[in-house]
Amino acid sequence: MVNYSLYRIGQALALALPIRRAYALAVLFSDLHYLFAWHDRRVTLDNLKAVFPEKNNAEIRRIRKAIFRNFAKYLVDFFRSSEIDRFYIEKNVRIENIRYVEYGLSRGKGVITLTAHLGNWELGGVAIALSGYPFAAVALPHKDRRVNSFFNSQRQVKGVKVIPVGKAVRNCLDVLNQNSVLALLGDRSFNEKGIEVDFFGKPTLLPAGPAALSLKTGATLVPGFMLRNPDDTFTLRFEKPIENEGSGDRESDIRALVCSYKTVIEDYIRRYPEQWSMFRRFWIE
Repeated sequence: MVNYSLYRIGQALALALPIRRAYALAVLFSDLHYLFAWHDRRVTLDNLKAVFPEKNNAEIRRIRKAIFRNFAKYLVDFFRSSEIDRFYIEKNVRIENIRYVEYGLSRGKGVITLTAHLGNWELGGVAIALSGYPFAAVALPHKDRRVNSFFNSQRQVKGVKVIPVGKAVRNCLDVLNQNSVLALLGDRSFNEKGIEVDFFGKPTLLPAGPAALSLKTGATLVPGFMLRNPDDTFTLRFEKPIENEGSGDRESDIRALVCSYKTVIEDYIRRYPEQWSMFRRFWIE
């Protein structure tokens, strides 16, 4: 009840105010929340220390506060989904290396865009959909049905097909068989069936789904990240497709692909740590 009401209030404010004022208000609320969110502060501090063991506490805390502020801006953008159109994308989003997505689609087996909780991953999907590419994304359902409906409607109104985690496999296969673009998050395993890998030198579980789907369907695996620029415009950047011809050993091939895309994700987190919105303990204790 409380969360749903807060989301609605947040949306009303985000739509009523000019974007700059909405961002400023969001940052103010973020700073207030930061004072009391002791659990989120501790988790993000521990995560950042694992990524940057060489940085001092003052620098780690600066990055941590920036994470909270960037996430607040992410929510403003999400609440303003109804205002986002193709003109907004053309004006505010620079898309780099879209040729990698088009290459995958030219092969006729669909494209898996692999991303992370980095920058504004939701807006990245909207940008792809509004640019004319058939697009679907797997999302974790919220426990509150009203909140879940609210979030999904914000996505669907801009042409993003939402696939709930619990029904993902069959629907993902359908999307790829239709030669569409499917977005999957690669930095969080939603169950205990992930692949254990060293991430910044410490063990964690990363999802095997993107690798398994790519091997099963032949879909092209393309890393992509929607990054916030200092002026609050965005860069949607795609990286070279991750290729794997397959050795015939399914488990070995899946692990090889997971290790390939975890390296890309590590690189982006290292370069843009202020935009990594990971408010949960990431590594295996």
